[in-house]
Amino acid sequence: MSTRIQNLFSIFLGVVLAAACHAQDTPPRARDLGIPFEGTPGPLNAITDVPGVTVGHATVIADYDNGSAARTGVTAILPRGQGSIMTPVFAGTAVLNGAGEMTGTIWVRASGFLEGPVMLTSTQSVGTVFEETIKWRVTHAERDVTGYAWSDPVVAETWGGELNDENGFYVRPEHVYAAIEGAKAGPVEEGGVGGGTGMTCYDFKCGIGTASRIVETADGTYTVAALVQANYGWRELLQIAGVPVGRELPLAAAAEARMPIEDEMGSIIVVIATDAPLLPHQLDRVATRAGLGIARVGGMASNGSGDIFIAFSTANNRELRAGTDLSVRLMGNENLTPIFVGAVLATEEAIVNALVAARTMTGFQGNTVEAIDHDALVELLRKYNRLATD
Repeated sequence: MSTRIQNLFSIFLGVVLAAACHAQDTPPRARDLGIPFEGTPGPLNAITDVPGVTVGHATVIADYDNGSAARTGVTAILPRGQGSIMTPVFAGTAVLNGAGEMTGTIWVRASGFLEGPVMLTSTQSVGTVFEETIKWRVTHAERDVTGYAWSDPVVAETWGGELNDENGFYVRPEHVYAAIEGAKAGPVEEGGVGGGTGMTCYDFKCGIGTASRIVETADGTYTVAALVQANYGWRELLQIAGVPVGRELPLAAAAEARMPIEDEMGSIIVVIATDAPLLPHQLDRVATRAGLGIARVGGMASNGSGDIFIAFSTANNRELRAGTDLSVRLMGNENLTPIFVGAVLATEEAIVNALVAARTMTGFQGNTVEAIDHDALVELLRKYNRLATD
C-alpha cells in the first residue's frame, strides 16, 4: 500500500472514530456544571436556535509513522441550511485584532451580503477549504444573474500547530464536502471537533463552542446566537462567571514555559447569527460586540492574535434572492441594544462551553494540552459563591 493511500485511510479512519466517539459520549456543557450566565438561552443554547441555521463538522485525527499527526478539521455554518447555496443573508464584519484571516470579507463589506456558508479550519488549510467551497457551489448551485455560480467564500482560521502538524495539510476536499453536506439543525458538537480539533485557549484544550440568547425588543422577540472557534488567551487572565479561574488553577511547568503573556499569539473567530431584521451596517455593529464577550472571559486581543468576527441575519429570506427588486423589513437603531447584549452574552458563554466540552488531547510531537478539570472548576466557583446550584 502506498504512503498516500495509507495516509488517506488513516485520515478517513480518524474522521469515523472521532464521529463515533462524540456520538456515544456527549460532554457536559457549562450550565451542566452549575456555571451561572446572564440572559435567557434558546431551547438548544446554540447557534442552531436561529431558524434555518445548520452546522456541520469534519474532524480529522490521525497519527503517522514519520511522527506527523493530524488534529484538524472543518466546521461549516450555513445561514439558510442548504438554501444558503442560492439565497444570501445580510451580513457585517468586525476585527478586534487582525493577525489572522477571514477570506471573503471585502465582498461582504462592499455588498452587504454573505453568499454561502461560513467555513472554519486551521491556518494552513484555508486554501483547500476556499477552493473546495467554490467547487461545491459551482457543482450544486444554479447559475446566478451573471450566468455563473460565482463565489467568494468566507473561510476563517486559527492556528492549531501545537497539536496539529500544520504543514501536513491534512484537510482534504472530502472533509470540506462532509462538513457542508453534513450540516444539520439541532444540538451542535463542541470542543475538539471540526475546525476546533487542535485548538487551545487559556492553555486549556478548547475549540468549538456555541450559545444563544432570546431577547425582547420594542420591535419583537428575537434570537441572537454565537459560535466560536477559540484558540487564544493567557491562563492568568481567564475569568469564568467573574471568578479568576486562571490565577487559581496553576499551569503545568511545560505550559508555563511556553506562554509568556507578551508572546501570546492565539486567535478566535466568532460567528453571530440572528433572526432580527438587520441591515449590513447594523450587523457590523453587532459583530463588534463579540469583542466584549471575549473580554468578559479575559481576552485582551494581543498583538499576535486574530480576533475576527462576522454577523448575519436570516430575516428577509424571499426578498434577498439575486435579480429581484428588494423591499426589506428592518429594525430601527433605537431598538438594537437588546441585540447587542445578546451578542455579548452568547459569545461569552460559547467560549466557556468550548472550554468545558474539550477533552485532553495529545498530538504533534507528543505535545499534550490538558482539558480544564470540571471538578476543580466547580469547587472554585463554590469557593467564590458563584455556583448556580448553591
